[in-house]
Amino acid sequence: MGQTARVLIAADKFKGSLTAAEVAAHVTAGLHRVRPEVAVEALPVADGGDGTVAAAVEAGFTLHEREVTGPLGAPVTAGFAVRGATAIVEMAEASGLRHLPPGVFAPLTATTYGTGELLRAALETGARTIVLGVGGSATTDGGAGMLAALGARLLDEDGDPLPHGGGPLRELVSADLTGLDPRWKDTEVILASDVNNPLTGPQGAAAVYGPQKGADPQDVAALDAALGHFAGVLDRTDLAAAPGAGAAGGVGFAALVGLDAVFRPGIEVLLEVLGFAPALERATLVITGEGSLDAQTLHGKAPAGVAAASRAAGRKVVAVCGRLAIDSGALRTAGIERAYPLSALEPDPATSMRNAGPLLERAAEELARDHL
Repeated sequence: MGQTARVLIAADKFKGSLTAAEVAAHVTAGLHRVRPEVAVEALPVADGGDGTVAAAVEAGFTLHEREVTGPLGAPVTAGFAVRGATAIVEMAEASGLRHLPPGVFAPLTATTYGTGELLRAALETGARTIVLGVGGSATTDGGAGMLAALGARLLDEDGDPLPHGGGPLRELVSADLTGLDPRWKDTEVILASDVNNPLTGPQGAAAVYGPQKGADPQDVAALDAALGHFAGVLDRTDLAAAPGAGAAGGVGFAALVGLDAVFRPGIEVLLEVLGFAPALERATLVITGEGSLDAQTLHGKAPAGVAAASRAAGRKVVAVCGRLAIDSGALRTAGIERAYPLSALEPDPATSMRNAGPLLERAAEELARDHL
């Protein structure tokens, strides 16, 4: 490539170690140690989960912060990003697992109420396209909390509002969504997710994702039944079966029902709004990556989306990662020519995570020698 090389770094975060912006900075430092003349452009990316708002802010969006209701009911500070008439709301900011104390879960009572408050705040900025990135949630309430925060009335047999969480949905007797702000009808809501599960059943929100949110088998059964009851009372069992309805503990279902949301793969949406296409046109080599390149990566995670778009444009793609858990054939099938894992430089995971920055610079030096 010589003097004409132009590198685009479009990597996700290394969870627990580095933000996407920090990944780009360390890779840039390593590349320039070997090839100081190479032009490098950084475009941190995300797929709708943790780090989505941060990636948007790095791309030129403005950060807005609000105090909202956290998953356990206590207030948390949550951010969303706005540029022009487009807002990006990251569910994990308000209702994410990261807001739970270590080892504490609340599978039956965790609420998405704060996500609704965050959506309402985004609407108040004048946004007319709102990307709702879902991932990393602590909740399995079918988005009931979110709808309640937006003005829905979800009542039990005594006419009282339901308590927070997915468990109480089994007591739902009536649901009235007429209190939602009429501006939602003129607002495009995009449900950005890499999860296309239905709301209920063996592939549903409770069965597949409940255990990682602390649900035991009894909880999973109770939540699945409660979510099915919720869909029945809303008279939208048709949407309960729609792809993405089970995303983020059923928030997808609530967004489809209450906000007429359109479900799209998270990385596809984020690459659009972050301006990936024009940056790709300028690049001769693309570097993507995330903390763990594994089987999940191939199913809609950020590196797979970056690689697919880059390959379609005829650009070579390589990756950096903390650990590599797929073989070279699977990598190439995904459009990634080679990966540079930090585990090859430091086999101890704890040490690798602690020293991820310097190790990433060393990996980038090797990458530069191989490809620039």
